[in-house]
Amino acid sequence: MNSNRRVFLRNLTAVSALAATDSFAKPFNIIRDLKKISPNDKIRFATIGMGIQGHQDTKAALRSGGTEFVAAADLYDGRLQRVKEVYGNEVFTTRDYRNILERKDIDAVLVVTPDHWHDHITKASLAAGKHVYCEKPMVHHINEGLSVIEAWKKSGKTMQIGSQRISSASFREAKRLFQAGDIGDINYVESNNDRFNAIGAWNYSIPTDASVSTLDWDTFLGDAPKTAFDSKRFFRWRNYKDYGTGVAGDLFVHLITGVHFVTNTLGPERIFSSGQLSYWKDGRDVPDVMVSILEYPKTDIHSNFQMVLRVNFANAGAIANNTRIIGTEGQIEFTENNLLLTRKKLPKAPGYGGYDSYNTFSEKEQAEFKKQYDAQFPEDTRKAEPVKEVKFTAPKEDDAHMAHFKDFFDNIRKGSLGTVEDPVFGFRAAAPVLACNSSYFENKVIHWDPVKMKLKKG
Repeated sequence: MNSNRRVFLRNLTAVSALAATDSFAKPFNIIRDLKKISPNDKIRFATIGMGIQGHQDTKAALRSGGTEFVAAADLYDGRLQRVKEVYGNEVFTTRDYRNILERKDIDAVLVVTPDHWHDHITKASLAAGKHVYCEKPMVHHINEGLSVIEAWKKSGKTMQIGSQRISSASFREAKRLFQAGDIGDINYVESNNDRFNAIGAWNYSIPTDASVSTLDWDTFLGDAPKTAFDSKRFFRWRNYKDYGTGVAGDLFVHLITGVHFVTNTLGPERIFSSGQLSYWKDGRDVPDVMVSILEYPKTDIHSNFQMVLRVNFANAGAIANNTRIIGTEGQIEFTENNLLLTRKKLPKAPGYGGYDSYNTFSEKEQAEFKKQYDAQFPEDTRKAEPVKEVKFTAPKEDDAHMAHFKDFFDNIRKGSLGTVEDPVFGFRAAAPVLACNSSYFENKVIHWDPVKMKLKKG
């Protein structure tokens, strides 16, 4: 592929790259059916699930401007009381999210529940005519993804998946540099998210009044296996695969979403994971150390590459949580707040001498070799371009979380489905990380079709 064509293809937007697939193109046929909201109207939203992320999302949604928080649902009474304390007594609260969906005065809902409830509440919300912001991962199991996408198409409503880091200035700059071809052809990516503290390992505080009288345990279980009340399972649900998706669904999904955003890739074809429960042996049934290798095929917009993802919840060493996208002419290393592009190209001439077989030749052969080398490689081909470094630091006012919500609400106002992380994009990020879990627990390679978004037989 010539360089002009390569750069042109890399500059395709994520939407145009995805629009070639039937599964993505169809929703745009129903945009005309969306009800636009006047720019002067406040978008009234409710949050379903008022845990840690529920509060974080609610505050970011309010910061985005032109919004009003009117209702909240949670299964624990203490959190409903906290909503009143933080946001005011006028906010409607309920244990039953269906009471929110029945209200005609609510435009959008934020689904911030344990993972095993994502698909159920999302589909019910769309069917009720609500716009939906759903936390990552979009689904708990791979086989739930296409039904959510279909519900989104049928509804004609705006939907955003909540991996908010891709709305940061640093990620946008990484995308710009990559699409400009500044690192040549991609060949390898590594990304990690390590921690070394109890709260970071999801051992969240449990209230002293936690009981079956202060929370709805049966509803929490939902379609998960029935089990006796356990406050750890309710307040630390991320530690259990019945309700959460482990380090892959909680953290790998951020890493892979960022790489997909930057490269416009549709996803990997082969996935393999390894790991163990190394330190946090507290009853959880998901690993605290996990490494996954994902193989991405060559496409019209990028070369084939390998990606290695890692999470270590017991990293007592140096922690540098970043992503490195490496190509044939440089690398982009970035976090949510900063970026470093290092660009370097090899000279055309390979050189000789040093730790090289040239020194084992006879003097006569060395002379012949040098004569041939000088004829083949003129002096101007023997020097590499100077190493180029470009540093980028996000502005102090950059607020990725707010920006992610602003994109969601702006698209609601425009009557558009084109959010930065719509359900197709969200599932193409969620499915591979859920496959990482399948590989780990089943001890096998998982084969994935990134275009059709379906598992393949090995």
